[in-house]
Parts: sequence; C-alpha cells; structure tokens
Amino acid sequence: MNYGYIRVSTDKQTVENQRYEINRFCERENIVIDHWIEETISGSKEPEKRKLGPVLSKLQKSDILICAELSRLGRSLLMIMDILNQCLKREVHIWTIKDNYRLGTDISSKVLAFAFGLSAEIERNLISQRTREALARRRAEGVILGRPKGRRSSRVKLTGREDDILRLLKRGQSKTRIARRLKVHRITLANFIRDKHLAVG
Repeated sequence: MNYGYIRVSTDKQTVENQRYEINRFCERENIVIDHWIEETISGSKEPEKRKLGPVLSKLQKSDILICAELSRLGRSLLMIMDILNQCLKREVHIWTIKDNYRLGTDISSKVLAFAFGLSAEIERNLISQRTREALARRRAEGVILGRPKGRRSSRVKLTGREDDILRLLKRGQSKTRIARRLKVHRITLANFIRDKHLAVG
C-alpha cells in the first residue's frame, strides 16, 4: 500500500501545500495514494503519541510512505533516524519529495540504515555524556543533587505506620483508599506492604 503522510505544527499552517506536492509527485510517478494520514501536532511528540505511530506499526514489506520532506516525520534528527531505521529493517520504502530520498531495499539504503543506526547510538552516547558532564559541573559548583535535604521519599514516609496499614487492611479497606489516606501513591503503598510482608489473615 501507498501512504501519504502530512503533518503541520499549528492550526495556522495548512496541509494543502503538502497534499498538493505529494499529489503532483504521484501523478508524475503514476502512483495512487491508498491511505492519507494528516495531523496537526508538534514534530517533537513521539510517533506513538501521533497518528503516525499506529501507521508505522502496521506498515509491511514493500509498502511506501510518502511525505513532503524528512522533517515532517519528526523535529529531532534522532527521532527521524529511529523512524527510518525501523522502516528500513522491515523493508518499508520511504520517499520524500523536497529531499528527494528514495529509501528502500537496495544496498545504498541498507548502508544508509546502518549509518542511521550508528548515528543514533552515537547521539544517545553524546547525550548521556553531556548529562554526566553537566552533573559533574553542578557538583563542582556546590549544587546538592538528588532529593532536597530533609525531604523523605514516599516509602520512608510509611515507616512506622505498619500497624495502621495492617489494621486498615484487616478492615477490608482497599490499597487505593489507604494510600489516599496516607497521602502516598497506591503503588508506593503496595511495594511497602510487599517489602514489609504485611499480610492479612
């Protein structure tokens, strides 16, 4: 199947320009779009949070995804590379009009897919390195990292309340209600009960 993907970031932008470009390209190439995907959403949103996500998950071998340019797929290079890498591994073709990319199953596309994957890994490592360097710099500047002094974690807040929790459990109260009463998250309470072996009966 052939898919046409159109994305604009704001309501003030129009999808018509992208639709026109894709239609004109398809006429030249004698291609028919079987399904259109249109959305108004920021490219910084993960594909899973956009209409693009479900479409990417169902694309099959030899399907073609056509968009005006690569930047329509995402705002960051890392996101775009991840999308391209997923598609190339599944032998899905991605064609862009302005960039004039024809990514498919040929050897050049496979080399490009490897480059995308390698670049993505390098980018992740660089981000991790920059984060570590930023934390080290803040420590050197005397900034105390982590939980503010004097503030206890939610788990520690429950310390000493074991008898109260056990009594409420014996009364048949739900963990959700007990957690709300003790002002902690239900999962925090459940983990505390498990760790402390607070069994009823």
